[in-house]
Amino acid sequence: MTTRTVDPTEELAAFLRSRRERLDPERLGLPAHRRARRTPGLRREEVAELAGVSTDYVVRLEQGRGLRPSAEVLAALALALRLAPGERDYLFDLAGRRRPGSTGGGTAAGPAPSLARLVDDLSPLPAVLMDHRYDLLAWNAEMARLLPDFDAVPPERRNAMWLCLLHPPMRGFYADRESALRDGVAHLRAAWAAHPQDRALAGLIAEFIAQDEDFARLWAEREVRVNGRGRKLLRHPAVGAIAVDFEVLLPLEDPELRLLIYRAADQESLASLDRLCAR
Repeated sequence: MTTRTVDPTEELAAFLRSRRERLDPERLGLPAHRRARRTPGLRREEVAELAGVSTDYVVRLEQGRGLRPSAEVLAALALALRLAPGERDYLFDLAGRRRPGSTGGGTAAGPAPSLARLVDDLSPLPAVLMDHRYDLLAWNAEMARLLPDFDAVPPERRNAMWLCLLHPPMRGFYADRESALRDGVAHLRAAWAAHPQDRALAGLIAEFIAQDEDFARLWAEREVRVNGRGRKLLRHPAVGAIAVDFEVLLPLEDPELRLLIYRAADQESLASLDRLCAR
């Protein structure tokens, strides 16, 4: 499949259409119309009225006619379409209205040595440092043992989404694989909009779409969400079920990087992690 970076105008049009079509007019308190609706969601004129812009302007945006809406118009559209915070950021990124972040740890130089040491210092908590593509940049021994057959993965394939999708030992690692994939795809879509010229990221996404039908299905839904905290149930082939609480932290001087830390969610899971790391 051809590597494809972001076409912001095309994606902005598609994203606006998808968010409009998911809204329920009755739940928004809009008056009922006599004629039946032929398509789901709001009409363009209803979005225009809620956002305080002309219907023609919404039509041109959804047709990708090269408009570059102001921050004020984007904020009004985000409110009219009931966008979540991550979706709002995505909309602003597509319109080029947010200041680009630093390049972070995705460069050839790798993460700052102090961050790599921090990952080691977090032992015995499993921890890993990732960039916006989900490339794994640094990890401690506990995380390496937690990920099945991680030592056998070639360095160029040490990417969290690649492992989840295409590394066979990881196929059953997440008890709720659908939820894990949905979170990962939503993050990658946000990263894709924030880094429109990142050909490495575009290449990864193209590979995942071509090789995994679940990824392709979720990518087409255009969900945008960054999930920085929660709980996962893991199924390790050596020690069985492990429930972990996870936290994602962003280093202040390298906001493009993500530090993922796992903690055992209960005593049984802590005992399983202890057994795993003692092997």
